[in-house]
Amino acid sequence: MLFWIISALLTVLVAVVLLSPLLRASARATRYDEGEAAVYRDQLRELERDKAGGLISPEDADYARAEIGRRLLAIAGREKAGGEGEGDEPADAAAKRSGRRRYTWSQVFILLCLPVIGLAGYLEIGSPGTPDAPLEARIADPGDDVDLLVAKVERHLATTPEDGNGWNVLAPVYFRIGRYDDAELAFRNAIRILGPDAERMNGLGETVVMRNDGIVTDDAQMAFQAALKLEPNNPRADFYLALALEQSGRRAEALTAFQNIAKASPPTAPWMPLVNQHIAVNSAGVPLVEQPAQTAPEGEAQAQNPAAPGNPTAEDVANAGAMSEADRGEMIRGMVASLDARLKEDPNNFEGWMRLVRSYAMLKDKERAEAALKEGLKTFPADGAEGQQLLAMARELDLSVEEVSQ
Repeated sequence: MLFWIISALLTVLVAVVLLSPLLRASARATRYDEGEAAVYRDQLRELERDKAGGLISPEDADYARAEIGRRLLAIAGREKAGGEGEGDEPADAAAKRSGRRRYTWSQVFILLCLPVIGLAGYLEIGSPGTPDAPLEARIADPGDDVDLLVAKVERHLATTPEDGNGWNVLAPVYFRIGRYDDAELAFRNAIRILGPDAERMNGLGETVVMRNDGIVTDDAQMAFQAALKLEPNNPRADFYLALALEQSGRRAEALTAFQNIAKASPPTAPWMPLVNQHIAVNSAGVPLVEQPAQTAPEGEAQAQNPAAPGNPTAEDVANAGAMSEADRGEMIRGMVASLDARLKEDPNNFEGWMRLVRSYAMLKDKERAEAALKEGLKTFPADGAEGQQLLAMARELDLSVEEVSQ
């Protein structure tokens, strides 16, 4: 019931706001007519005084009185909508009366039609029977709503800011929804209260990387190095440290670091496609470690290796070293074209798009690289974590990111 009372009050308020210009215009027109009529009455009284004083002849006085009377009648005709003698009114009088009719119809529309249209629309697309859902009740039972879950934890941390577990839970959620500033603060609070561990240090480092558009800064490197001290066999930290070498132009060291990751990782590890991609970039050739999907049970390989389409076979890798530069380039172009075709059939492959964009860029085909980036962003939009990674990589490759992402 309270909802309908508030709706009615809001409807009245909106109607008053919409009617006020029309009412002001009507009032101005009425005041103008009254003032004009008063002037003509004064002229009639002045005319009688001039006639009595002999300043004007009776004939001229009659003519002047007739003209003033005609003007008074015209004003009276404007004040009467639809009065007699409409055809004899001046054009401006008819125009003013037409304007008043428009005001009247506008007022009727605002007062009657707009509320009816609004009510009908609400009954059609709204939910008048839905019970109230106060924020307090929704936060108490957030269900699967991520925003409410975050709000619930935030409210808890506002009263107990030294709850390290709360910050530890909230930090990766902030990261997943793209709130990188908040994620960094949450990771730092969790590390300060609970102490560092490999997962928290990796999370902090990756957040700093995302905040800096994919660049592994000194702060991020310190976090990954700390993670490695806590957990030496840590491919996530190894990857970002190798990426830092690549970004700084130390390609030979980066190649060695990525190859070490590949040697220490299971062939079907989900990060292997990305590692192989960087191996290919830094060696200016094909990936040095094969993705042997055939060694995994059917179906498992696809789940663990989403970037498998277009990977070279063992024979390709073995023959690549014996090929001439031209033949090797032709083989790489064929592999890239094969990956491009597979991604068009199944675009839901983030690692595949990363690899395709970088491959075209390394082949000096900037136009195809930007086209692949544009297609990849259709499946992984720029406002998501994957889209941000695509854009960060494109900036590294000196592609026209702004034009493509619009």
